[in-house]
Amino acid sequence: MNHSYRWVIVAAGALMTCVALGAMFSLAIFLEPMSLDSQWSRAGISSAMTLNFLVMGVGGFAWGSIYDRVGARPVVLAGAVLLGLALVVASRANSLLVFQLSYGVIVGLAASAFFAPMIALTTAWFDTNRSLAVSLVSAGMGVAPMTISPFARWLISAYDWRTAMFDIGVMAWVLLLPAVLLVRQPPAATAASDGAPRPANDDPGMSVGLALRSPQFLILGLTFFACCAAHSGPIFHMVSYAMACGVAPMAAVSIYSVEGLAGLGGRLLYGVLADRLGVKPVLVTGLAIQGLVIAAYLGAGRLEHFYILAVIFGATYGGVMPLYAVLAREYFGGRIIGTVLGAATMLSSLGMSFGPLAGGMIYDAYASYSWLFIGSALVGLGAAGIAIAFPPQPSRQRLQMA
Repeated sequence: MNHSYRWVIVAAGALMTCVALGAMFSLAIFLEPMSLDSQWSRAGISSAMTLNFLVMGVGGFAWGSIYDRVGARPVVLAGAVLLGLALVVASRANSLLVFQLSYGVIVGLAASAFFAPMIALTTAWFDTNRSLAVSLVSAGMGVAPMTISPFARWLISAYDWRTAMFDIGVMAWVLLLPAVLLVRQPPAATAASDGAPRPANDDPGMSVGLALRSPQFLILGLTFFACCAAHSGPIFHMVSYAMACGVAPMAAVSIYSVEGLAGLGGRLLYGVLADRLGVKPVLVTGLAIQGLVIAAYLGAGRLEHFYILAVIFGATYGGVMPLYAVLAREYFGGRIIGTVLGAATMLSSLGMSFGPLAGGMIYDAYASYSWLFIGSALVGLGAAGIAIAFPPQPSRQRLQMA
C-alpha cells in the first residue's frame, strides 16, 4: 500500500455509506405505498425508522468499540451481511411487528456498522485535508437520495413495495461484500499481531471514561443530538409533505434527490471551509442556516419553492454532519476515536429517532406537518446555540477534564 491508497479508503467508505444509509432512508419512499397496501398506520411504519436510529445509536457505540480493538474490516463485513438479510426479511413481513423488528432493529444495527468505523478509519489515514476526506466519505449519504431513492421509487412503480425492498437487499450484498475487501488499516496504525490500530501520535492519552465525561464531549454530543433531532423529521417526511402540498409523487421524490445532490456539494464546500477557517465557526454557521431554512418550508407551496429550499437545506445538513467526526479526532486523538465517535453517533441517533415518529404522530393527529417544521426549526436554532459553547481545540488549549 502507498500513500495514495487512502483515497481508495475514501471511495470504499463513500460507497458503503451510500448503500447502507440509502437503503435505510428509503423507507421514506416506501411509506405511502406500504400504508395503502398493508393498512398499517403511518406512525406505525415510521416507528421502524425511529427504531433504526435508536438501534444505530447503541450499535454505533458497540461497533466503534470493536473497531478500536480489531480494525474496520470485520465490522463492515458483519454490517454488509446483516443489511442484505434484514431487507430481504422485511420485504416478506406479514405483520407490522415483524416489519418493525426486521427493518427497525436489524437494518439499524447493520447501518451503524459503517458510519463510525469508516469515518474513524478515514481520520486515521489522513493528517492533512482531514475534513475534506471525512466529508467525501459521508458524501455517500448525499448520493443515496439521487440513486437508491429513485431506484426504489421505480421498483415500486414497476412491481410493488415488497419486490422493491427485496431487490434492494440483494443489491446491498452485491455492492458491499466486494467493497469490504478494499478496507485496510493505515500502515502506521496497524499492529503487528492483532491488526488493531496503534495509538496515534496526536493521542492525548485519555481514557474512554475521562473522554466521555469531558466538557468537550458533552458539548459535542448535545450539539450532534440537537442537530439530528432538528432535521430528521423534515428529511423523512419531506416527500409526504410535498405531496400533501399538491406535488406529484415522482416530483416529490425528486425534491429528496435535490437535497441529496445539494448535500454532496455541501459536504465538499463545508469540508474545504473547515480545513481553512476552522471547524467551529463553519459548524455554528451551518447549524443556524439549517434552523432557518426548516422554518422556511412552512411557506413552500409549489415545486420550485421546494427545489430552492432543498438546495439550501441539503447543503447545510449535509455539510455539518461530517464536522463532528473531525472535532472528535482533534479533541481525543486516534486511540479511542472509534468509541468516542460511536458514543457521539449514539446521541445523534437518539436525536434522529424523534423526527420520523413525531412527524407521523403529528400527521395522524392533525393531517398536517406544520407543527413538525415549527418544532424542528426551534431545535435547529438551539443546536447552533449549543455549538457556540465549544471549547478551543487541543491545538490551542490542552483538554480540560470535567
